[in-house]
Order: sequence, then C-alpha cells, then structure tokens
Amino acid sequence: MAIKTKKGDTLTLDNLTRAIKNSIDQIGMEDEAARAMAQHVLNFFGYSDRIIDNVLEPGDRDAFYMLEDSGLLTTEREETTLYDGREWRIHYWIFRKNKIQELVDRAIQKEQEAIPGDDFVYLELPDDIWSATRGESEEPEEE
Repeated sequence: MAIKTKKGDTLTLDNLTRAIKNSIDQIGMEDEAARAMAQHVLNFFGYSDRIIDNVLEPGDRDAFYMLEDSGLLTTEREETTLYDGREWRIHYWIFRKNKIQELVDRAIQKEQEAIPGDDFVYLELPDDIWSATRGESEEPEEE
C-alpha cells in the first residue's frame, strides 16, 4: 500500500510509522504500537489520500481524531443539495502529506545522527591499539 506525497515520495507503512512515532503527541510510543496504528490507518485509506468518514467505527474514529491532534490527518467536508432540497454533508479524512513527510525527514535525520560516522569510531580507540594491530608491542623484545 503506498500513497504518493507532494515531494513524490511514497507514503509507506514504515514512513507513516515514523511519522506517528515522532509526532508531538506520540513521544514515547512503542515501535510496535506505532506500526500497528499505521497499518490500521493505511488499511482504511488503501491507495487513496482521503476517505469518507462514514466507513469508520467509533473506536477507529477516536484513533483518527488522535492523529488529527498530532497533525497527521485533517478533515474536509462537502455539501450538496439532495433532490428534495435538503442539504447533505459528507465528511472526509485526509492525510496531511507535507506534515507526514516533515516528520519522516526529521525521524530519518535523528536516526542518522544516532549512528556515529566512521570518523568517530577511531577516536574512541585507545592509542595502544594501533601498535597491537601491527604486531608491535610497547616493550621491546629481548634477544
């Protein structure tokens, strides 16, 4: 399941999981819980970027409201006039793809910062390791 974002990147399960985990209200959420929520939400959207509210059960709608509070979803409504003159409102849930991409980019940056670069690995090694790896020792051998 994948949805194109404005940047052209695809909204994948991993990316939505990252966005949920790194959204303001979701700090401290376990990886499995964030992934389960992402999978649950993507199951409703399928390959679309918006869904009609009528398909949601009350428990599902609660999760959507939570994601709306986190900035990942937004709502939209459409009004139409029925043949008998009554107004009919249709409510939709829509991915905020820019916000999701921003959170994904921020999460990737944090992940990359958490992995030290090659330069830093050598700084942590003790000085005597260099002579030991070349077969040299600190004390001269006796003949």
